[in-house]
Amino acid sequence: MTNTPSVDESIFLARVAEQAERFDDMVTYLEAVLHIKGADVTSDERNLISVAFKNLISSKRAACRTIAAIEQNPKYSKFGEALTTYKSSIEEQLIGDCDRIINIIKNKVLSKPCDGEAKAFFVKMVGDYYRYISENAKGAKLEQVKQAALTSYNEANGIELAACNPIKLGLALNFSVFHYEVMKNHAEACTLADNAL
Repeated sequence: MTNTPSVDESIFLARVAEQAERFDDMVTYLEAVLHIKGADVTSDERNLISVAFKNLISSKRAACRTIAAIEQNPKYSKFGEALTTYKSSIEEQLIGDCDRIINIIKNKVLSKPCDGEAKAFFVKMVGDYYRYISENAKGAKLEQVKQAALTSYNEANGIELAACNPIKLGLALNFSVFHYEVMKNHAEACTLADNAL
């Protein structure tokens, strides 16, 4: 007989893991919550999930940006190959973490009944994590994740929410960042932002 923690216990342990900066553990505890509750999580639980997912990948995203900046410095050109190898290993970890998050959302939440604000929140989140992959992806993988992000953002954007709903506003911001930085479509980015205003 396995001793499966209750939802309350999993949320408590997720908060402890956050304090201990054990974000991998935090995600694992919250995955158990999503397995039981699906989209039926409270607003506080959604925020906790958002924090867990973001913290799991934020240091890797920052590391990739830092290394990319160092790569641009001609004074370190003799270390170019070593930098590229190091950055690639961090990119692989980042992509793996983003894929894990996307799969958790798709398998534990979106595969079950889900609509309205909760659906918009989680579909937007899928778009966000595909966008994070696109920051470092190349070739066919880049095209694949760009299209997946676009599909998710469009789906979330089609969900009816009040104009001042924080999820709708967050979606407008992230979707416009996606168009600006990933799709290089500055006009569409501005249109989305203006429409949100």
